[in-house]
Amino acid sequence: MKKHIGAYKTREFPASRITTADIGAVGLGKHHIKALIELDVTEARKRIAGRRKTERISFTAWLIKCISCAAQEFDQIHAIRRGKRNLVVFEDVDISIVVEREVDGVKVPLPYVIRKSNEKSISEIQTEIRGAQGQSISDAGDYVLGEKKSSHAMKFYYTMPGFLRRLIWFGILRNPFLVKENMGTVMITSIGMMGRINGWVIPVSIHPLCFAIGSIVKKPGVIEDRIEIREYLYVTALVDHDVVDGAPAARALSRLTKLVESGYGLT
Repeated sequence: MKKHIGAYKTREFPASRITTADIGAVGLGKHHIKALIELDVTEARKRIAGRRKTERISFTAWLIKCISCAAQEFDQIHAIRRGKRNLVVFEDVDISIVVEREVDGVKVPLPYVIRKSNEKSISEIQTEIRGAQGQSISDAGDYVLGEKKSSHAMKFYYTMPGFLRRLIWFGILRNPFLVKENMGTVMITSIGMMGRINGWVIPVSIHPLCFAIGSIVKKPGVIEDRIEIREYLYVTALVDHDVVDGAPAARALSRLTKLVESGYGLT
């Protein structure tokens, strides 16, 4: 007889978390290079605050635009391997983000793919994110936000044994066109936007390129040989080492750093 359990409650496990668990299991097999980056966003934040007087844009939308431009310029960084001898390099940068929504009283993270983000303005990206956040939903298990999936197929997927579900994901990952169609080629998760985290978050991903966005913190920085209080953003980047070597990846991330720290697109 169990005497020391104490009080507890049982909650229904959201169907969308089953997919998250499967992706985590499959993602552990990816050969990602992990880069921990600090980005000085002081000037960018000032410019965004200035633009808000005439135009409503968010820091997240602007950061997505910067990442889109870097990925477009160094396109191999979000390429997908096809077989042993080929890489499929896409011209469009489709970025998957996570939008937290409430379903049946429970907050669950749901994916949303911003298609051709490299061709969209900061304002267009902002409008699209707002639309995803306001989308009406009834069952998180049936949706990728903005792109309704087959209800019957999804429900059947959730009833399958775990090893069969993961085999499906392995099959999808072997086909670059299925990957891009279902989840884009770049993943951004904004953990730091949900709470203050003074450090880096190390995500697990099945995307060829993934970013985990941490918090913005104030601390001393050196600007033209002067010590100033600056605002720094913690960013973790995951790059598929099967697709791109360390040197090209470093050049792409260096380009992203320049775009962010120069306040790209905000003048």
